[in-house]
Amino acid sequence: MNIQIFGSSKSFDSKKAERWFKERRIKYQYIDLPSKGLSPREYQSVKQKVGFEALIDPKSRAYEALYMAYITPQAQEETLLEHPELFRAPIVRNGREATVGYCPEIWASWE
Repeated sequence: MNIQIFGSSKSFDSKKAERWFKERRIKYQYIDLPSKGLSPREYQSVKQKVGFEALIDPKSRAYEALYMAYITPQAQEETLLEHPELFRAPIVRNGREATVGYCPEIWASWE
């Protein structure tokens, strides 16, 4: 398994995801989502698995500040890549598989 957790230090679900993998002694790579973001290829891979709507966090402060609800879908994607604080955390990847949020039942099936 090649687990990557794209998380935020302010996200409780990110901390729970890290704890879940630590408790099972599963090695993972942690990437700070607000500072690093997702590369365009990683973004496309995750979007293909979970869908665009699952990636956006409408409760984030940046969502309203950047008027995400009022711009076109194409502009939303560009804005999402430019402002990684808009991503819902955690995004957990295992190769081509991906989840958004705290999903231990899916992660257990990866073992």
